[in-house]
Amino acid sequence: QVQLVESGGGLVQAGGSVRLSCAASASTFSSYAMGWFRQAPGKEREFVAAVSRSGGRTSYADSVQGRFTISRDIAKNTVYLQMNSLKPEDTAVYYCAAKITYSSSFYYTRRDEYDYWGQGTQVTASS
Repeated sequence: QVQLVESGGGLVQAGGSVRLSCAASASTFSSYAMGWFRQAPGKEREFVAAVSRSGGRTSYADSVQGRFTISRDIAKNTVYLQMNSLKPEDTAVYYCAAKITYSSSFYYTRRDEYDYWGQGTQVTASS
């Protein structure tokens, strides 16, 4: 069991940057692959970025490739999403997710692959 709490969201001008944080309650944080998803009004929750247990392998949605960076700090039980060059279409509630895995190198991109979810944090990029 792990609880996830996102923070760092807010209102930002288009073209600006935001760093989201996801703090995990479990000391077994290193046992989880992590991901970020987002959901805009009227849309399905969609994959944004994922990182393996080791932190050495990552994956990004095409829409954010080159602009967003996912990373993790094992010592702090925290995963981050650095969001640069924000666009109005990035506006959404962003959710952190954790998946139990024995693999150090696998990452996951589907909603139904994840075991735990945070409450979400709103990011609004205004033009």
